[in-house]
Amino acid sequence: MKKLFAMFVIAGMVGFVACGPSAEQKAEKAKQDSIAQADSLANVAAQQTRLADSTAKATVVADSLAKADSIAKGLIKVKK
Repeated sequence: MKKLFAMFVIAGMVGFVACGPSAEQKAEKAKQDSIAQADSLANVAAQQTRLADSTAKATVVADSLAKADSIAKGLIKVKK
């Protein structure tokens, strides 16, 4: 009975180890993970670029509005 139990334990251990991923599968998983990470970093960089562009456009618009406002205030003072 002990030998039978030992044989089942050994067979179970071999089966458990055999079900794990192979070295090739691990390498492919690592490659896919690195590609996903690079894509994520590229997306973050693109978002930062879009944010910088929109901030620059907003600054230009704000400057234009400030100039128009100061011109309008100058015209109001001239009319009085």
